[in-house]
Amino acid sequence: METCPEPGITLHMEAAVSESRYPLSPQLDELITRMPKVELHVHIEGTLEPELAFRLAEKNGVTLPYADAEQMRAAYNFADLQSFLDVYYAACAVLVTREDFRDLALAYLRRVAADNVRHTEPFFDPQSHTSRGIAFGDVVGGILEGLEMGERELGITSRLIMCFLRDQPAEDAEATLTAAEPWARRLAAVGLDSEEPGHPPEPFSAVYARARKMGLLGVAHAGEEGDASMVVRTLDSLHVARIDHGVRAADDPAVMRRLAEEDIPLTVCPLSNFRLKVFPTVAQVPIRALLDAGVAVTLNSDDPAYFGGYVADNYRAATSACSLTAEDLYRIGQFAIRGSFAEESRKDELMAEMESVFADGTVTG
Repeated sequence: METCPEPGITLHMEAAVSESRYPLSPQLDELITRMPKVELHVHIEGTLEPELAFRLAEKNGVTLPYADAEQMRAAYNFADLQSFLDVYYAACAVLVTREDFRDLALAYLRRVAADNVRHTEPFFDPQSHTSRGIAFGDVVGGILEGLEMGERELGITSRLIMCFLRDQPAEDAEATLTAAEPWARRLAAVGLDSEEPGHPPEPFSAVYARARKMGLLGVAHAGEEGDASMVVRTLDSLHVARIDHGVRAADDPAVMRRLAEEDIPLTVCPLSNFRLKVFPTVAQVPIRALLDAGVAVTLNSDDPAYFGGYVADNYRAATSACSLTAEDLYRIGQFAIRGSFAEESRKDELMAEMESVFADGTVTG
């Protein structure tokens, strides 16, 4: 696969969206700015910027292993997923009260409003917090409150996804689902995340089946660190509606055909794949191969506070490195809207916004 030199990455969330270090034509840059975006793969804890982390640490009497926000940010040089998770879980310690989770969710929405995100479906990891003695209701209640405040303030709609940690016993996932029962009507789905190698999906089939009976959909991380077979095993054992990451599916044409035939979206996160060394450059993330195979590729930020970019940065990086066209952007945006768990009326609204942006004749649909 042809590659291109990897440009530098801006880590500061305050950087203007237009100041991307990924070179683009003015037309594509404007198109990315204007198109309505749906984000389907973002961990709410992964939006915790160092500045907010230090404010919460001071408020809650938590000591972070860094002198200040800049030193914390400078430490984001990860060798792999586990090295990232070590930092990620340590930072979660500053999230203590219901208000902390509310402020985290609202801060994320205020940031992505600048990227013209119109709908988002964030993940949260309750086990990361309940294991520290934080009440489940404070976690989910705070996040939902922040999302609702953001919708009123910014018009960004959302659906919340509760993830199970795959490196913890399936019995812990069952207990987490039990704790979630009073909140089930306010959740959209369950997910599966954390370290993939050595933690297959099959032990979680029962908890996913139970979640479906509660009216919850399913998504799961697969085919990021694991190979293409993990995508198939996840589909067969968990019966999910979306695969998170899923980039290793590109290694197997049969897996790509299945994803295309069954219309299973992939929530691809280019900057995450680069920063965690899944691929040595963004250009090697197989977005083009997946699109050409008819797979419903969407672009997302994963853990943007740690990986150097929010969703528009991922669009710009992928467009520049993978030579995406306006037509590709239209398809990707459409896949995200149609693959979301939003109400059909909301999907129609978002598609109308997309059509308006692309109505200049560049893309016919």
